[in-house]
Amino acid sequence: MEIIGLAKKVTVYIGESDRWGRKPLHTAILAMLKEEDCAGATVTRAISGFGAASRIHTASIVDLSADLPLVIEWVDNPARINRVMPRLREMVAEGLIIIQDVEVISYSHRQLRELPASAPVIDVMSREVYTARPNMLLAEAVELLLDKVYRTLPVVDDQGRVVGILTDGDLLSRAGLPATSAQQELTQTEIRQELAQIHQSGQMVSQVMTPNPVTVRPDTTITQAVNLMVEREVKRLPVVDADGKLLGMVSRINVLRALAEPPIAETTRQAPPPGHYVQVSQMMMPQVPTVLAQAPLAEVVELLVSHARRRVVVVDADRRVVGIITDGDLIKRVNESERSGIVQLLTRRLPLGQSDKVHLSQHTAAEVMTSPVITVRPDTSLLEALRLLLSHHIKRLPVVDAEGRLVGLVGRGGVLQILNRELEG
Repeated sequence: MEIIGLAKKVTVYIGESDRWGRKPLHTAILAMLKEEDCAGATVTRAISGFGAASRIHTASIVDLSADLPLVIEWVDNPARINRVMPRLREMVAEGLIIIQDVEVISYSHRQLRELPASAPVIDVMSREVYTARPNMLLAEAVELLLDKVYRTLPVVDDQGRVVGILTDGDLLSRAGLPATSAQQELTQTEIRQELAQIHQSGQMVSQVMTPNPVTVRPDTTITQAVNLMVEREVKRLPVVDADGKLLGMVSRINVLRALAEPPIAETTRQAPPPGHYVQVSQMMMPQVPTVLAQAPLAEVVELLVSHARRRVVVVDADRRVVGIITDGDLIKRVNESERSGIVQLLTRRLPLGQSDKVHLSQHTAAEVMTSPVITVRPDTSLLEALRLLLSHHIKRLPVVDAEGRLVGLVGRGGVLQILNRELEG
């Protein structure tokens, strides 16, 4: 379809030798923009130039090893640019970033602006997907998960047919490892120790993966895919062709982002977007596990293990929200000796009620919680709650009244179910 309207153009000037971790910086920036479902970006390599250091770099044959300037250009929805900009600024430690207002005259792109119930998953799926093989060493797959944008690896055979899927949950439940999202917060030494243990175990991907995962075809409707995610309690589905060969992945975050933010800001819209009239109070979870800031770590662990949402909200004596604790917070903020026991509890290798067998320090909830907390009010629109969830990269939002007292919790899964009903309607 052709899209026109107001947008912003971001231009980033960096050097060819700049790096982000183990990757070239420009590659890491493109991967991050891809992860955020941005409309697209282009990298241009200059033939000559100089920057703040006043050194002239050139692509002449005399100086083949020059650190040439690179220019990254990205045109997108202003709301999405505002959301992604903090991550971009963090990555560009040395360089120049500029933003300009632009008007898009013509933009031919797959349909994302309006998503009727009959829209196919091919319109929102991720096409760039990293895969694993059943006979791959588990350690290699974990390194791939740590080094790439994605936190899930479809497992394919020699013909490219999907035979399994490897997720953070599989690593937790079958390999006894902290999930990769939590591992990213560990020190490099701790990560190397974890990987060394996996190498020594000799485990294969086939021993840990979930076999025969639920898949969808490219013409499966978004509504059907969402229903499958809800019924099977999964967050992502491989998209395969008639022969079972992998074409892409569709996740609930793909659908939620497509619903929340069109590629370009529209100058006019005939009807309000899904979730515009629905309020948080209509779908929040009222029963939320809570602790006081001074609660001991053992109490926090017991609540996390016993609650399906793996979230504990920290409140004061008047039930005002002061923090939130996830299983990931525990894994990355306790010491090494405690981490192993907590993972055993989280993966049910120690039965519920036996947290006393795990040697925990005298930490309190206040020492492991995330604070301040992004919250919403009961009358916040569902669409605004969704935008907060996406922009802050979180999965749950505490719902508070006018005095900041906790009244419920809203998460991505619940939002997706409500939006799906509106799409069907």
